[in-house]
Formats: sequence, structure tokens, C-alpha cells
Amino acid sequence: MTHKNSDWLRRFQGTSMVVIGAVMWGLSGTVAQTLFQEADFQPGWLVSVRLLTAGVLLLAILAVRRGAGTILAVWREPRDRLQLLVFGIGGMLAVQYTYFAAIDASNAAMATLLQYLGPMLICCWLAFRSRRWPTSYEGGGVLLALAGTALLVSGGHGGSLSVSGTALFWGLASAVALAFYTLYPSRLLPRWGAGTVVGWAMVIGGTGLSFLHPPWQVTGTFTLESILSISFIIVFGTLLAFFLYLDSLRLIRPTETSLLACTEPLSATVAAVVWLGVPFGVPEWVGAGCIIATVALLSLEPHTQQKAVEPASIPHAKEKTG
Repeated sequence: MTHKNSDWLRRFQGTSMVVIGAVMWGLSGTVAQTLFQEADFQPGWLVSVRLLTAGVLLLAILAVRRGAGTILAVWREPRDRLQLLVFGIGGMLAVQYTYFAAIDASNAAMATLLQYLGPMLICCWLAFRSRRWPTSYEGGGVLLALAGTALLVSGGHGGSLSVSGTALFWGLASAVALAFYTLYPSRLLPRWGAGTVVGWAMVIGGTGLSFLHPPWQVTGTFTLESILSISFIIVFGTLLAFFLYLDSLRLIRPTETSLLACTEPLSATVAAVVWLGVPFGVPEWVGAGCIIATVALLSLEPHTQQKAVEPASIPHAKEKTG
């Protein structure tokens, strides 16, 4: 195989991994919406179960691959312990709970698109902290994001809102949480790796939320369909999506992974409209396009100071991250 063919194959593999992971993140939001609307599950219960299960599985996989001592080492220094606890509660738990609360109050498409205002908040914060004016890319991204948000929440009807105030609150809170989630662990990630940091953050966030929403106090109706949906969110929409996104970073550039992660809000929107019949008119589609274009524009900025956004999911386990 020639060097040119080998490079093409690596890029194809990396691109495919990001797109598949992002689609899984996006679909997990739509699946969560069906659990809230059709099986009466509550966001708090689902988030606690998702974080605890995915976090334990992720750390177990890392322990097998790298050794238990590697994943436990992050707890040795007081400063690392404190930052990990703050990230687990203020980052991981916050971004997951606000996102699912926004889905419960509106729909997966609206929640995902509002959360993707996070990159705009990040670029504004970085410009403020550096005491500089936003670049042309950042300024264009802010304008696109604001226009897209206005179209989304108004449906093109001027001053009236097409979504509830509760949905708007949780959606914007999710964007703020995503920005914090992305920026805060900048010291932890290079020292301990994204897998270890995200795995422990999931366990910490899930444990913290369990005091309010214990996993053993089920709020919904268990059926074969709901069990499969919960399993999909945990395994495919969290664990596998994170690994695909993270592993793609060895094959393609971080800016490319961030750009391709735009597939997440697009897949969430299409799935919500086609699968669940969520009403989406021309103004909403234009608004969605503006927000997706914002992420693309900020990802393409030369020498950007931003970090690539995950999942959290990250997807969302994103180094958005989900």
C-alpha cells in the first residue's frame, strides 16, 4: 500500500469514527425523549444511571488496558482531587442534567441545538480573558449563533416564544455547562488523559446525583423497549461514542474532529423530526443551520485558542467532550 493510500485510509477511518460517534450522541438525545414522553422516566434518574454505569464501565476498560494503578493515580495529589470533584459535579453532572432537562421540557432537537451555543460562549470567554476583541471568525460565529437562537426560540414570529421559558432556561444552562465542561479540565486532561478524567467525572457526577435521584428508585415503566433504549443511551450514546471520538484524534486533526462533530446536532434534529414527528418549520431549520455553521466556523478558525468540543457527548463525553 502506497503512502498516499495509507494516509487516505487513516483519514477515512478517523472521519468515520467521529461521524458515527456524533450520530450516536445525537440519537441518544432522541431516545431519551421517547423515555421521558412514553415511559414516564425522569431526567434525574436517567442521568444518574447513565453516568454511574458508563463511568464504571469506562474505568473498568481502562483498568484492564492500562492497569488499575494508572486510573487511581489521579487521586494522589490534593489539587487533582479537588479539580476532579469540581469537574465531576460542575462539569459532567451539570452538562448531562441540564441537557436531559432541556429535552424533557422541549425536545431533543431544540435541546441539542441550544447546547451547541457552548462554543460561542467559549470564544467570548477566551476573548474577554485575553482582553482582546473577537476575531472575524469569532465575531461571525457569535452573530450566527444569536441569529440561529432567535429563529429557534421564536419560530420566526418576532417577539413571541415558540418554546417554553423552562425549555429555554435549561437549554441555555446546558450551553453554559458545556462551556465550563470544555474549559475547566485543561490542566487535568494532559496529566491523566481524557478517558481517566471523564470516567471518574461520570462516577462522581452520578454518585452526587444519586443522593437526589437514587438509581434504585425507578420513576418510569420498564418494558423491553425502555430497557433497550436505556442500554442504547449508556453503551452506544455514551461509552462507544466517547471511545470512537477519542480514538479518532490519533488519525485526524482535532480541528477536523470538532468540525465533524457538527453531525451531532444535525442527527438529533433529523431524528426528532422524522422519528418523533417534532414540528420544525423553515425558520427553525434556518436557525439550526446558523448554529451548526457557528461550530463549523469556529472549528475552521486558523490558530484558534479553543479546544475541540466533545461528548459528552461528547459527547457530550466530548473534550466537548455526548
